[in-house]
Amino acid sequence: MENKPYLIALDLDGTLLRDDKTISDYSKNVIRKAKDAGHIVCIATGRPFRSSSIYYRELELDTPIVNFNGAFVHHPKDEGWGMFHKTLELDVVQEIIKTADDHGVHNMLAEVKDRVYFHRHDERLLDVFSMGDPEMTVGHLGETLGEDVTSILIHAEEQNVDTIRSYLSDVHAEVVEHRRWAAPWHVIEIIKAGINKAVGLKKLTDHYGIPAERVIAFGDEDNDLEMLKFAGHGVAMGNAIDVLKEAANKETVSNMDDGIAVYLKRELGL
Repeated sequence: MENKPYLIALDLDGTLLRDDKTISDYSKNVIRKAKDAGHIVCIATGRPFRSSSIYYRELELDTPIVNFNGAFVHHPKDEGWGMFHKTLELDVVQEIIKTADDHGVHNMLAEVKDRVYFHRHDERLLDVFSMGDPEMTVGHLGETLGEDVTSILIHAEEQNVDTIRSYLSDVHAEVVEHRRWAAPWHVIEIIKAGINKAVGLKKLTDHYGIPAERVIAFGDEDNDLEMLKFAGHGVAMGNAIDVLKEAANKETVSNMDDGIAVYLKRELGL
């Protein structure tokens, strides 16, 4: 590869992180070498900042971060960098909440940056979302929400997921994007229409003046699709879903086999 800096975008779950949610020492070492060689390393994740900041610190990053699949982009170490935050309008949110409730969902939650609003008390979900110690509110979302939200998550019975997604596509296609989480979670994640990781990543490439052909992006799930298509080097992990492997122009080994490190070491000569 040419001797100019690359922007390296890392998805977390199923990509940089092993299945036990840790980063291997080998991956950390190779990423450190990439930074030392002048490349720009950033995280692009569906997670909120509070549950990705631990990895941001572990990798000793000093770059903006893409959270909520592109709905929130900011620089944790530089307030002056600015903030990109695309929200869902409250009236649309309330319509979705009412319709989902009529379909007998397990639970719903709304996130406003790092604040979490639960529709119902739910130990299993509380455990998942308590990382980073957010401010949490439990109570009917129709009453507790007073502002536009970053994202909504609907936890439903498996057989109801497609019905709810059909409703979202039929009624709210102009205003929302929705995705399904990977098993074992039957969760529908909703963010503002037109927002995805590529939109967030473009904020970073514009800031650093790096063209798309010098972007290396790694991912494993459908929320990485636009980002891998945007990047000149869109790399699907060995454990990625088939549709992502088809869209990517490169492939590496799995998240359990240090796929990111293997690729960067080889392609960047680290």
